[in-house]
Amino acid sequence: MARFNVQQLVLDLHINWTPVIAATVCGTGALYLFLKWRNNQEIQKKILNARKRRDASLLQAEQAVQQFKMQNPDFESSSIVSLSLPELTGKLKDGSLQPDAVLYALMEKALEVNKNLNCSTEFLMESVAQLEDIKTQKKGLLYGVPISIKDNVSYEGHDTSCGVVSKLGQPALVDSVVVKVLKKQGAIPFIKTNIPQGLLNYDCSNPIYGQTLNPCNLQKSPGGSSGGEGALIGGGGSFLGIGTDIAGSIRIPASFCGICGFKPTAKRISARGISSCIKGQNSVLPSLGPLARDVESLALCMQALLCQDMFSLDPTVPPIPFNQEVYESSEPLRIGYYENDGYLQPSPSMARAFRETKDLLERAGHTLVPFQPLRLYHVFHELTLRGVMADGGRTFISQLKPSPIDPCIRNQDMILSTPGFIMRLISFVLKSVAELWRIHANIEGYIQEVIAEWRRLNVDVLLCPMLGPAYNFTYCGRLNSALSYTSLYNLLNFPAGVVPVSAVTEEDEAQLSQYTGVHGDMWDKLFVKAVKGGVGLPVTVQCVSLPWQDEMCLRFMREVEQLTAKNKLTRKY
Repeated sequence: MARFNVQQLVLDLHINWTPVIAATVCGTGALYLFLKWRNNQEIQKKILNARKRRDASLLQAEQAVQQFKMQNPDFESSSIVSLSLPELTGKLKDGSLQPDAVLYALMEKALEVNKNLNCSTEFLMESVAQLEDIKTQKKGLLYGVPISIKDNVSYEGHDTSCGVVSKLGQPALVDSVVVKVLKKQGAIPFIKTNIPQGLLNYDCSNPIYGQTLNPCNLQKSPGGSSGGEGALIGGGGSFLGIGTDIAGSIRIPASFCGICGFKPTAKRISARGISSCIKGQNSVLPSLGPLARDVESLALCMQALLCQDMFSLDPTVPPIPFNQEVYESSEPLRIGYYENDGYLQPSPSMARAFRETKDLLERAGHTLVPFQPLRLYHVFHELTLRGVMADGGRTFISQLKPSPIDPCIRNQDMILSTPGFIMRLISFVLKSVAELWRIHANIEGYIQEVIAEWRRLNVDVLLCPMLGPAYNFTYCGRLNSALSYTSLYNLLNFPAGVVPVSAVTEEDEAQLSQYTGVHGDMWDKLFVKAVKGGVGLPVTVQCVSLPWQDEMCLRFMREVEQLTAKNKLTRKY
């Protein structure tokens, strides 16, 4: 049989020749092509199966909503989904709303939002079955509240894909600790949300589920890596969601989508059952935390999670209950602040929103004290980047293979996959365990140095700009340099949260033409292109506190939120 005919037979009939036979008949080159083709077929099959599971769950959700509406002709979801979370929990507690009506109202809204934004990886139809026993959790702080969870949060029977093909077809055997605790508190996880490929990016696209869009502007990124959460909550399809944050992955989507997001102290909430593509990296600690429409919802979620159930399920979590007294305090604060971190010049809207918030705080009787991040250039490059990528990105890249590479991370993949580039930057890759230990020691030293400065200035909390507004597509993967405002607080392990305070104005947009940046280099020019065309998009500020003082950070966020709302009301009248 001629070589051409054998090859054609393999391609047309999908005959599973063994490598030995294929090599003998087709030659080494053809064997390589054959194996590559077979591998690609397997990849496409996995992706197709994942999409089929997602589409089937969407259809099941639609059918469940329609059936409920047929059985309840007076059902009207808009009055439910427009409630705040505190209002919702109150109505569920007093019985004026029932959990089933709330679940189907949110499910209907989430279906609508997902249709426009592509923010879901799967609807969790076990949520319907959970309604049968929900009455037994009536004392829970989140009784009857539907909640969304990021793709990498384990839920029994469902994949935690992290947006990579290599993790597909490996459904979680048990719920993550955070899901178990949420259920014990009466919450109903009902949907999993989209992420960027590999998670180590602040866009939200992957080759399995596609690109998620921003609810405020469909031509903009929702941020990442908890971008599906940001989009769903920002679009009104969820009251409360759970995300993860290693360099801003909760705070950036919250900022880009105009909602609130909170990164607690690492290990304040259990991370057992959370999937990652760089498992074992401990230089910069990831945090699990909530995203919501308002600060009160974030605080309620933290209060619900910081309970005996969590401390029992994961004894490595310090048994520190939520301190309601600190959160509800109204004492004047001594607030450190900086408008420019000296590494990335804030966009005009970032800077203006920051200054307006600072002025509001001063007029409210708080004391504002100048505070400047210490040695940020050195810290960002030598501690944060080298710590996270101590292996030259090999672990991360190995998790991506054999997935197709998504456009949002193509630049990262190109850099980390190029041996010549790595060799030229060999100082970026750690050469020994001893060198890694030195980085860890330097990180600990830096944390103590910042705390000492904090104590010297005698500040309670810190106010700083937050990255924004939302980017145009494909820029996130090319602008890791813009992460200085968020990644610093992962390195320090300080609690940090974001609160919407303004929107981009025409004047902000016009001022971009005068933006020069700190360095005046290609990255500064790229940043301008990334944020261009942002009129009307939300702008936030970032609030920070010392480690384990999460309640103080939330209390500060609530103050900013209330002062902003009061100022808007005053301007209106």
